[in-house]
Amino acid sequence: VKDFTFSQAYNFFWDKIERANAFYDAMIRLADRPLNDREVQSWLAFAGEDGGLWSMAINLVKKYGVVPSYAMPESFNSNNTTGLIDSLARKERKDAIALRKLVSEGSSQDELEKAKKHFLNEVYRMVSVALGEPPKKFDLEYRDDDKKYHLERDLTPREFVQKYFKDFKFDDYVVLSNCPNHEFNKLYHMPLYDNVDGGDQIKFLNVPIEYLAQAAVAQLKSGDAVIFGNDVLKQMERKTGYLDTELYQTDKLFGVDTKMSKADRLATGEGFATHDMTLVGVDEDHGHIRKWKVENSWGDKYGHKGFYEMSQPWFEDYVYDVVVRKEFLTDEQVKLAEGPAVDLKPWDNIG
Repeated sequence: VKDFTFSQAYNFFWDKIERANAFYDAMIRLADRPLNDREVQSWLAFAGEDGGLWSMAINLVKKYGVVPSYAMPESFNSNNTTGLIDSLARKERKDAIALRKLVSEGSSQDELEKAKKHFLNEVYRMVSVALGEPPKKFDLEYRDDDKKYHLERDLTPREFVQKYFKDFKFDDYVVLSNCPNHEFNKLYHMPLYDNVDGGDQIKFLNVPIEYLAQAAVAQLKSGDAVIFGNDVLKQMERKTGYLDTELYQTDKLFGVDTKMSKADRLATGEGFATHDMTLVGVDEDHGHIRKWKVENSWGDKYGHKGFYEMSQPWFEDYVYDVVVRKEFLTDEQVKLAEGPAVDLKPWDNIG
């Protein structure tokens, strides 16, 4: 089916509900700590947050399914989320104070759950006002390449995934990260990002950068694109679509040296993954990578009709993770990815 798109608003809706639930659970769990506790502050700063990671999206798809864009269309608020996020953050932080007060007063678990459910109902109403309520069922209607008409009525979002995407193995994918401020060849778990109650933990396998490039090239050669997390605004020219470490030579302009290692940038907060894009091609000569072809989500007015050229040095400096199938990892990496993970603190910067 040509030009088929999924509704982003649908999964974004449930993302807001699930994140609010995780936030309220954390506020109850940490209620005996002072407000200026570092973990409490990390959660308060994360309240209402937008954006996310591959594994977080997969958790939502597994639990809630997906729908076509016409079943829950995009709206002003799904395309411009700042106002909704600001309102949700303010509401959730106020609720955190109320939950902490209930704990300090010795409220029972049932009383705490009742209060949390009330707050979640209010969050649901807020998100419904902003985005509309998500459909419980929809009709799948389309013509295939042979112009044959198809209509399947009353599909649920989960049935849609189970029937039409049964060959897509969600658990075959691993997030390879390159965060040299943490030890390589270790699997890390970031509890702050565990977004769905009962869902999979959000994990990263941290390895040297060459393994990210090797796995990405192998997946491209197999015919599949590669999602990657990156610091998109560093050394990037939006209009013409170039990503290159030599693009803006400000050190020569000012006569100073501001170059930092990737590890130091991460450790100081100078480096951070701010965006996800997609690798759709690579210019390679006998193992030597010259550049990558990147598809972005900012529309065809930027870059080469929405596509960008990325140099290999930019990949090494500003790419922090790739999402690849296990078959493109080494045997040792597969064992690590399926083994126990090291829990990280909410303030640890892993890109």
